[in-house]
Amino acid sequence: MSGHSHWAGIKHKKAAMDAKKGKVFGKLAKIISVAAREKGGDPSMNPRLRIAIETAQKANMPKDNIERAIKKGTGELEGAQFEEIIIEIYGPEGVAILVEAITDNKNRTISEIKGILSRHNGKMASEGSVKWMFAQRGTIRVNDEGLDKDALELVAIESGADDMEWNDKELTVYASLENMENVKEEFEKKNFIPESATVEWVAQNPVEITDAQRSKLENLFEALDEYDDVQEIYSNIK
Repeated sequence: MSGHSHWAGIKHKKAAMDAKKGKVFGKLAKIISVAAREKGGDPSMNPRLRIAIETAQKANMPKDNIERAIKKGTGELEGAQFEEIIIEIYGPEGVAILVEAITDNKNRTISEIKGILSRHNGKMASEGSVKWMFAQRGTIRVNDEGLDKDALELVAIESGADDMEWNDKELTVYASLENMENVKEEFEKKNFIPESATVEWVAQNPVEITDAQRSKLENLFEALDEYDDVQEIYSNIK
């Protein structure tokens, strides 16, 4: 089974406790706008936009905010033009990190992230030197909530998922990007509603670290996550 490289624990805990909903909604709005700009504002014809809207709804983002973000992406409303960038990083202890950011000023964002790294013993890596350690995969997470674990695993197998693993009471299912939507729909047909369905960078060979090393990295991850342009943080930590 593959290692769970996404720093999901920190992000999910923070999202649940963060009282500053405006910051969360701002990040979600950027994702929605970029998705709408790429393949149009109709979620039925744009899987990425549909997933972004579902994520925003689960975060209780107001409908008006969602619609405004879509219109900014399609050009129906004026607003900043955002682009996605991937920043490759070596963190403390040489841990490999990928940061997904959405920005309207690439140079500013890179400069700000360099500042964060300098304060937390990290450094920017050259293009391609970190990304090769990861692969993009569709990632569907289902909370068992007392459900039949064997039944959940059977759905994953029958839907053609590539891999799966349990993290406490959460089943993480990995699928190819082409099959991700089908896997998600198969769970929904069986009334197993996924907690999330996203495209993530998954480490090919996760590494073990000590508790002391993890503490140093948590400080870096928290600082990166606080920066508005940062959307997702991935690492090769097991």
